[in-house]
Formats: sequence, structure tokens, C-alpha cells
Amino acid sequence: MKIALLAHLKYPIAQPFSGGLEMHTHLLASTLRARGHSVTLYASEGSDARGCLKAVCPPTGSAVDDESGLRIDRAELAAYETMVADVARGDFDIIHNNSLHYLPLLRARDLGAPMVTALHTPPFEPFVRGVKARADDMTFAAVSESLAREWLPFLDDPLVIGNGIDLDAFAYSSEPKGEPHAIWMGRLVPEKGPHLAIDAARVAGIPLKFAGPQSNRAYWDAEIAPRLGPDITYLGHLGHAELARRVGEAHVALCTPRWEEPFGLVLAEFLACGTPVAAFARGAIPDILDETSGVLAQADDPVDLGRALSRAIGLDRHDCRRRAEHLFDADTMTDRYEAMYHAEIRRWSTPVSVRPVPAGARAPLLDNA
Repeated sequence: MKIALLAHLKYPIAQPFSGGLEMHTHLLASTLRARGHSVTLYASEGSDARGCLKAVCPPTGSAVDDESGLRIDRAELAAYETMVADVARGDFDIIHNNSLHYLPLLRARDLGAPMVTALHTPPFEPFVRGVKARADDMTFAAVSESLAREWLPFLDDPLVIGNGIDLDAFAYSSEPKGEPHAIWMGRLVPEKGPHLAIDAARVAGIPLKFAGPQSNRAYWDAEIAPRLGPDITYLGHLGHAELARRVGEAHVALCTPRWEEPFGLVLAEFLACGTPVAAFARGAIPDILDETSGVLAQADDPVDLGRALSRAIGLDRHDCRRRAEHLFDADTMTDRYEAMYHAEIRRWSTPVSVRPVPAGARAPLLDNA
């Protein structure tokens, strides 16, 4: 197939990844290309140029105030106008929309090919505006059951296709290394809660190593820097290989979202390395962790998370890896996306008057299981 993959524009789709969506988009493009598909990635400048990249603007970043928010909104709207115009000229078989922007949805009928949209976040405006405009004539896939439930006010039974990772890239480590310690990784921003990970590690009396980009300097200065000490080590913004090594060496991992986490790719990476997890019970996390691979804590409660950490550190690492293999195989994820593409292409090519089901009916296109 000739596939257009529409990314968001805030950060490059390249290592070191700014977050899970960037890593997912990169992995999906790479896996589809490895299967012989022609994939054009529409993304911001600095994205991985292997294969065909159409860079439409510099990375737009995240807003820090109303003024920067308006500036980013204008830049992104102009860039997505450029993107959809190029897609319309591309003679694609299928368009996979990972953009989280409303414009590709509003222009979908003008692009000359069927589009499918992946939902990676809970509903937010103005993205909801675009989803509502296509709710009856497009297939949507949420990355978890909990996220699908959040979209039910706007969509009738979206598909669920869980994210996958390259299990070989996050190799299994049967034994941790060094003195007992915990690890945390992600963007260093308030909604990810790394300051609570530090507090929980201290409650448990276990040193913590953490990694990720300093995406919010004010937050770092106010909440992270004052908590640093000999038991807390900042590793920097690490690439894939170094992250995997550090995770495999850790005795336990922490996951501290302060919102209803729609998936949490870090969980997949922790478990693939065999590292058990202590995490806040939010969003999709209770569906991912079972009693063999993690321990849940009350949201936003570092004392309870410290208790969970002390229990999780004793879980069997082989069980954690087995959980990852069961849930997060990138090939399984790609199989399901390919099936969705073929179903949407068939539906697109079938005249409306003879379609066996209404355009909005999702279940006959692909099993949600």
C-alpha cells in the first residue's frame, strides 16, 4: 500500500523521542516500511528522514502561556493546510491520521483516499470538533479500552488497537544491576508527576534514577531541582538504546501520571526489560498491570506509591517480560492496523447504496478484541 502517515508537529519524530506518541509514530512508520509498504511521513523538521519524509514546518513545541499558545495554534493551522494540500496530490491508498489536529479531519473528504484516525488522548477541543464531523463516516481506533470509553460521547464504539513496542529493542534483563534502585522516565512536566516519583522513592528508602527532556523549565526549577540529592540521579534525555539499558538495570520502575493516562508506553518498555512497576491507578494503567507485573497506588499519593514500590520490587522479572510479550508486540499492533486499512479501503471503494452496513458501524470492520 501507499500510505500517508500524518504526525503531530510539536516535536520531531526522531530519537531521542520527546514522548510516547513520537516513539509510536516512528515505530509504526518503520514497521510498515519493513513490510514492504510505501510510507510518507508528514511531520515537523528534524524528524527521522529514513524513508520518505515531508517536513512541513519547524517543531511547534508546547505552549507556556496564552501568547505562545496562540502563536503555536497559528503555526500549526498553516502547517496542516500545507500538509493536507500535499496529501491530496499524493495518490495514496490510505491515510493514517496520528496528528491530533482537527484540520485533517475536516478536510478528509477532499484528500482522494480513505482516512483512519488513531485516538491517543482523551477528548479535547478543538480536536473534538474534527472528530464529531467525521464520526459517521470514518473509522477511529483508540489505544486502550479506557480511552475508548472516554470517547463514547462522540463516537459509537471505536476500535481498540493497543500500542506496541519493538520487544527486541527493550531486551529482557533477568537480573538488575548494582545497588537496589528505582527508575522513572518521561517528559519532565507537571502532568507526568516526576516530583511525586522522587517523593515515593524517598518514602520507600530506595534511590531513584530518572531520565527525560526538561520540557518545562519553570516546573524543573520549582519542583525537581529542590528535591535533588545524593539519592536522586538525573540521567538526562537519553536515546532508545541507553534508556533500555538503564531500565534493564533497575530493580523497579515508577509511573506517576497526574491525568487519566490513555496508554503509557513507558509501562511496555519497563515490562519488556523485566522491570516490575509501581504506578498510580489511572486511565489504562490498571488494564496493563496485573498482579504479576506491578502494584497500583492511589492517584497523587506518594506515600501509597512508596508502599507499592516496596512491594513491586519483589515481583518476578520473567513474569513482567511475559506480560509485555502478551500485550505489546509491535507486529501484532501492525497486523491490526493493516487489517483496518484494508477494511477501510474496501469500504471506500464500495458504493454507498450497496454497502452491507452503515458507514458509522465499526464492529464489522475489525474485531475489537
